This record gives sequence, C-alpha cells and structure tokens, in this order.
Amino acid sequence: MTNNLKTEGKFTYAEAGEGRAIIVLHGLMGALSNFGDTFEYFSKKGYKVLIPELPLYTLPLLKTNVKNLASFLHDFIEYKQLEDVVLLGNSLGGHIALYYIKQYPKDVAGLVLTGSSGLYENSMGNNYPRRGDKEFVANKTREVFYDPKVATEELIDEVYGVINDRNTLLKTLAIAKSAVRHNMAKDLPNMKQPTCLIWGKQDIVTPPEVATDFNKLLPDSDLFWMDKCGHAAMMEKPEEFNQ
Repeated sequence: MTNNLKTEGKFTYAEAGEGRAIIVLHGLMGALSNFGDTFEYFSKKGYKVLIPELPLYTLPLLKTNVKNLASFLHDFIEYKQLEDVVLLGNSLGGHIALYYIKQYPKDVAGLVLTGSSGLYENSMGNNYPRRGDKEFVANKTREVFYDPKVATEELIDEVYGVINDRNTLLKTLAIAKSAVRHNMAKDLPNMKQPTCLIWGKQDIVTPPEVATDFNKLLPDSDLFWMDKCGHAAMMEKPEEFNQ
C-alpha cells in the first residue's frame, strides 16, 4: 500500500482504483495498513478506494475530538471533489463517519461500520493505559482480536509508542473522552443511508449488543456476524469481511 501513498498539502492518503469512492476511516490505534486487503480488493472491483491518514496526534489538544476529525474528513472530500461516497469505518473511524453524516448527509451514499464506537466503547477495559508497562499494552492489544496472534510484535510496538509518549497519550485520552461525549443514539434514526454492519461475535471493545443497537436504531441497516472474530474484522478475516 505504501506505493499508493500520496502527500498533498495537509493530506496524506492512499488511493487506488477508479469508480465510486470508498473512503476508509481507521481507528484510534489503527493504521492505514489495517485495511490493506480491503484496499487491494475493492480498488480492483470498480471502486476508487481512499484511506486518509487522520490527524489524531497533530491537531491542537483542545481541538482533538470527533467533531474536528469529521471537519478534516469534509476538507478531504472537498479537496478530492468527491460526491456520493461510501464511508467505511472501524472503531473511532466509524464514529467519525456517523458524525460526518449528521453534518453532511447529502455527501454520503452508503455506510459500512465494523466495531464502531458512537454508542458504547470499552477501549481499555476499566484501566487507563500505563506508560512504561509494555506487557500491559501487549495484553490489551491482543485482547482486541479473537486470535491473539494477529497482534504482531510490530503492532504492539506501534501501540506502545503511542501510549508511552506523553503528547500522543494525552490526545488519545482526549479523543476517547470526546467519543463518550458525542453519543450518536439520538441521531441514528435520521440517517437514511443504506448501512452494512459487520461485527465480530467476540468483540470485547464494542460488544455484540452494540451492533444489535446500531441495527435497531439505523433505519436501513443489515447486520452480518463474523464468528471467531474480535474488534478488527478486516484484519482477522479479510476475505469474509470483503465479501
């Protein structure tokens, strides 16, 4: 995917393919590479796939929230002159997609949510991340997946790097608190876009009852369960996820 990476002005993003635009939104601890299989698959299936790097750690602390991340997405869509896009979001990325639709419903033709926050999220259990405690971080990263082997040492190192840096940790906590504040329950019934919900049955971050609630509140949604799968279905079961 690095071959498809571009930096233009304030935007760094991956892009490939032609056709209707699918904009992929990664999560709080996510990376563009988390959607590598999805990026490759749909860019060869008649879609233009774009994955912008969200400015999670570059916005001023007081502006590090769901609302401003949705504003960044709006700037990106305008910059790329896109219309009738499909938004695909995991975790925080799903929440940003929902907030975006609340503000700019006419821009979005369809929505795909997987392990999305916006109703409830249990990102670190009842504990705040512990700086300097790599084993704690490793265990919490593994818990995100049904199969702990998906949490590679490289992935654990990335998460540890975020948590062990005071600046990125503060912004991570700011975004997490913002996600709690921006609960979307009252807004979902107004979102008419066809929505595909793809959920791991063993997701402990946004548990199965969250998916059920999304399905009840969104007027035009279909819910697909993935067994033996945690919070990041596109990483654990990419082929099934793409189907």
